[in-house]
Amino acid sequence: MFFHTFLLGASSPGVYYAFENSDNVGKAIVVVLLIGSVFTWSVMLDKAMTIIRAKKMTARFVAAFRANTRNIATPALRREASQMAGPTAVIYEAGVQKLLQFYEDGAAQNSANLAPGVVVPTKLSEAQLNAVEAVLEREVSGQIEELETRIGILATLVSLSPFCGLFGTVWGVMMAFCGIAAAGKSDFTALAPGVAGALLTTVAGLIVAIPSLVGYNMLTTAIRGITVSMDNFTEEFMVRVKLEQLEMQKRKTE
Repeated sequence: MFFHTFLLGASSPGVYYAFENSDNVGKAIVVVLLIGSVFTWSVMLDKAMTIIRAKKMTARFVAAFRANTRNIATPALRREASQMAGPTAVIYEAGVQKLLQFYEDGAAQNSANLAPGVVVPTKLSEAQLNAVEAVLEREVSGQIEELETRIGILATLVSLSPFCGLFGTVWGVMMAFCGIAAAGKSDFTALAPGVAGALLTTVAGLIVAIPSLVGYNMLTTAIRGITVSMDNFTEEFMVRVKLEQLEMQKRKTE
């Protein structure tokens, strides 16, 4: 975005004049900010597509999970989870694997024979339920960490870009006054080229910082929404497991 803006501006005498009258430090800052802008937009677009896809997959799997009124670990639901790359599908698969491990251990102790693909729930202890919940929470943390990858770079650019532009401006103005002092001139015509080049770095810094700030806020808000969905899914998963445990105990007492 900044690269496109800079090229358009370079065709006008103002921006081209300012860049040409910048010293090497000022030009280097503008180039660095140009690279930072390209990198910023690539990160924002990549993360935006990732988050949109994750949000869509999350909604789809949660709907499928709620539509399933049978056992929580039915082969059909597990098959659907394996075909989705959404965060909730990954969390579900991790929780079900731990749950099935406990079910198989309990069935082995009771000398039960499990047919392939058939889930036979067994009574779980409080420690086992806590272990399943811990697996879910660990997977939620892993998904959040994956979604937040490179988000910190945007926050850094939001803070750093204006300061880089300010440094370039202060440096350019200082060098402009030094040039006037060395030349022995005090008119505005001698000062204008250096000031114009100095102010260009501030403009470049703001062009990088403003989109980065907007993109950072939008992405963090979207990630926060997905995080809430994952936390809600974890609670819903555990409620379903506990309800199945109660139903199993009820059938045994009848």
